[in-house]
Amino acid sequence: MTTTLTPEMLLSAYAGGIFPMAENRGDDELFWVDPRQRGVMPLDGFHISRSLTKTIRSERFKITFDVDFNGVVKGCAARDETWINDMLETLYGQLHLARMARSIEVWNGGDLVGGVFGITLGGAFFGESMFSTRRDASKVALAYLVDRLNSGGFALFDTQFITPHLASLGGLEIPRSNYREMLNIALALDADFDRQGDVPDSYSLLQRNAQTS
Repeated sequence: MTTTLTPEMLLSAYAGGIFPMAENRGDDELFWVDPRQRGVMPLDGFHISRSLTKTIRSERFKITFDVDFNGVVKGCAARDETWINDMLETLYGQLHLARMARSIEVWNGGDLVGGVFGITLGGAFFGESMFSTRRDASKVALAYLVDRLNSGGFALFDTQFITPHLASLGGLEIPRSNYREMLNIALALDADFDRQGDVPDSYSLLQRNAQTS
């Protein structure tokens, strides 16, 4: 893909069920991906284990939303193998300024130790990437993200692919045709990532999740 992407082109691609990736950080080229088996996180099936419950209750991490979007993206890209190149990082930043790309940050003291970011469109959240430099930090970020998506009326949490990490939390693979059906339903919704308002305390989050775990 040699054409320079715009934020509008990227959103149109997501609405069509495809997304771009780069071979590595230094590659200027992007390619489109349309997996036969798509990863999704069922919003009514996120699993909080006993150990994760203990971590959330300990409140050793502070959770914020959209406080350091660029820091989360850079944290996700700071690994030996990454598909986030400079073009994608710029696009994500532009979409964040338009409130179409959002982040959840996990802090330990003053250090950003984990997070997740993605793109919102209608009632769909397209999870891009997550990172963690402390045990359970990315899992905690996902727990708060799922809670925010449920509160905001979202119907689809697209994870693109499934990893053992996501599968342990309830993530599934579904056929492309099923994904497209879910996507079309979600795109027609008027969801609001900011509907919940403040970050819920650990007790509230765990009480709400207990109904679906």
